[in-house]
Amino acid sequence: MTNDPSQRKRPHPYLSGNFAPIQRVQPLVTCPYTGTIPFDLAGGEYVRNGGNPVANEALGRDAHWFDGDGMLTGVAFHPKGEKGGIQPEFVNQYILTDVYLSTITSPAISTPLLPSIATLVNPLSSLLTITLRIFRTLLLVFLSHLPGSKQPVKKISVANTALLYHDGRALATCESGPPMRIALPGLETVGWYNGEQCEGEPSATGGPGFGGEGPLSFFREWTTAHPRVDPETKELLLFHSTFVPPYVRYSIVRPRDFKTVSDVLSSSGRFYNAAVPGIRSAKMMHDFGVSKAHTVIMDLPLSLDPFNLAKNKPVVAYDPTGRARFGVFPRHQPEKVRWYETRACCIFHTANSWDSLTVDPISGKKQMESVNLIACRLTSASLVFSAGALAAPVPTTAVPHHEREEEQCRLYYYNFSLRSPNQNVIRHQWALSAIPFEFPSLRDSASMTPAKYVYGCSVSDSSFGAALGRAVKMNALVKINVEVLIERGRQDPPTTISGVVDSRNVDEILASKDMDDPIKIFKMPDGWYAQESRFVPRQDGVAEDDGWLLSYVFDENQLQQDGECQPGAKSELWIIEAKSMREVIAKIQLPQRVPYGLHGNWFSKEDVQNQRPIKRLRRLPHEEKTKPKSSTLWQAWMAVRRAMESSLA
Repeated sequence: MTNDPSQRKRPHPYLSGNFAPIQRVQPLVTCPYTGTIPFDLAGGEYVRNGGNPVANEALGRDAHWFDGDGMLTGVAFHPKGEKGGIQPEFVNQYILTDVYLSTITSPAISTPLLPSIATLVNPLSSLLTITLRIFRTLLLVFLSHLPGSKQPVKKISVANTALLYHDGRALATCESGPPMRIALPGLETVGWYNGEQCEGEPSATGGPGFGGEGPLSFFREWTTAHPRVDPETKELLLFHSTFVPPYVRYSIVRPRDFKTVSDVLSSSGRFYNAAVPGIRSAKMMHDFGVSKAHTVIMDLPLSLDPFNLAKNKPVVAYDPTGRARFGVFPRHQPEKVRWYETRACCIFHTANSWDSLTVDPISGKKQMESVNLIACRLTSASLVFSAGALAAPVPTTAVPHHEREEEQCRLYYYNFSLRSPNQNVIRHQWALSAIPFEFPSLRDSASMTPAKYVYGCSVSDSSFGAALGRAVKMNALVKINVEVLIERGRQDPPTTISGVVDSRNVDEILASKDMDDPIKIFKMPDGWYAQESRFVPRQDGVAEDDGWLLSYVFDENQLQQDGECQPGAKSELWIIEAKSMREVIAKIQLPQRVPYGLHGNWFSKEDVQNQRPIKRLRRLPHEEKTKPKSSTLWQAWMAVRRAMESSLA
């Protein structure tokens, strides 16, 4: 693995094979399938988001898995006939962000408009290189606002990370801007949503929303890629991480039919841009935890700060000798945050958070005792670098021997005690299982409560550290009974931080014959790889795990000798029985491949039917019907403009 793109002798691993972008988009088209599709899926749609760079001609460039224009890939399940049949239909669409529309209307641009994350994290990137890449972006954005442009770039988000549903809107998310509304089931782009209003809707009026007002509103509207929706109150909870103090702000949006408004919220039931005190610098902050009564913000020693350049440090830098800090506060009172500190780590995804209550023996009243968090804990920031085909930098400061840990990513349990108002103690912090574990999900209705099961992805053919040495591909889907393992850990606590409740590896778990094993693994056939799975519940199910997992899968036997996909390579959507994690009950053959991407979501029949009205959709720009301007001055300006675009290409 080399940090110099010009020295690579093979194609970039995240621009080749089934990571390679595709340019073909399709409207809803019927798909053949084998097996039996549960009728519980009727009327719903599974959609996955991911980066798919539309400007991809310069293949020797820096690239990162998290880069690229957002592309949605979905399978809608339409009822067919009166006998309970279902017809799956495939659809994929680019998200028509400002960046995407500007790029496709500027044919001279052969590389993405935005700098690659790989450029920002590369230890070999000089101050001059990064400055020039940022300056190029600023010039292209400025140029998009001048005459001759078909799409001004007002927001730089590519909306390529995740999806959620809130209050009649399907929303695509990314850290560098507000959510973008998407129409189901066709996946057309509606417009940006700021908490108060959404472009493209009949009543697109309201206040400034997430961004607020003032010169810094552009940064304040940048929203976590993983907002949370309370399954009971339907509140939408988000945080906004920026480069200027107070660094993190926090917002809550209540649904239109919410009747009871707390006195800490505005009369509209919204709560915008509240500062979270106690964070001292800009951080790469991707996810957070939300329980019924509390929110958990993670201030980890992974900076994302353009001002690092003035200190001769990379924009993205990890300090293994720093501290991981967890800020816990009541849902509507971020000013009451309590900070809990522990050993340095990275966490990009949390699985669940919930409150623990005790009963006062004297008064008989319930009291808040602690807040629990389950998250995927990494012992370093290596994933940030490996996802850009970069070698992680060697720490400049030695990590104390007693704090050194092997390279791993495991599902961890944290318990933050609230007993003493003067002591912030992490009572439990240890791994539930020794196997690699990422892309966590659970039954949506069980979130923010003590959910029993967490689903995720793993690798079965190597250690996590070895997997970081190549493009990370997942060939195992995992189901963990966290309730059982947490109880085991409480009864026989492992070593704090480095300890693990279940120390078995993947092969040992696969060999288990115990029907009640707290860890179940569905291993993909040789050569096949999965993507993040999503749980869909059985409508008349009783148990929490009564339902199915949906995942896009790809057979790499379709790769050519040079590692690139055959022209006709195709993916499938598998429906896996979630109770036993053994049976694929249906395989849907898709008309094209689905590149390995990021996060998806299941939208139920009710979600699709209850979408808010749409007045207009975002459209691809069309050729002007009016006669082009022919004045000498205009032609001279357009020649200058084309020359500028070519020089910045």
